[in-house]
Amino acid sequence: MKVAKLFAPAVAALAFSVPAMAQQMGGGGMGGGAPSVDDQVSQLDQMVDLDDGQKEEISSLLTQMQDDIGAKEQEAQELQQQISERVQPDYDEAAIRADAERLGDLTAEMTADSIILQSQIEDVFTQEQRDQLDEAMAQQQEQMEQMQEQMQQQEQGQGQGQGEEALQ
Repeated sequence: MKVAKLFAPAVAALAFSVPAMAQQMGGGGMGGGAPSVDDQVSQLDQMVDLDDGQKEEISSLLTQMQDDIGAKEQEAQELQQQISERVQPDYDEAAIRADAERLGDLTAEMTADSIILQSQIEDVFTQEQRDQLDEAMAQQQEQMEQMQEQMQQQEQGQGQGQGEEALQ
């Protein structure tokens, strides 16, 4: 459904940032990137005017997701560290593969959790709210495309200017 796309940025920030950070050496955790539960609920409220029950239910779902992700993120970071420490001439292939497989399993679990959460949140909305979100998403998509086009045009303009200077 189109509505699920709205939650991808917010929820995926929780779910998908975890494996990406875990794969980066020295990843700093979820600290800075993901918006807070209150911020996410507030953003949705501004878009579709949630009632108090909806706010509470969505907040509960998002909080549970953050708790689940936190534990999985910690395990993923530990696995990544273990894998990094295994880089040596006398490596243990079986151990590397086992750790990598578990890291992949964690990533899959977080992906599934994210999709399930998106579906649960979507179920909280009325049809009218879903329609409002679909419309808002279409507008956001159009704005993003316009911004990308403008950036590409600016880059092309700068590139042409540099080429002319080089010829002189």
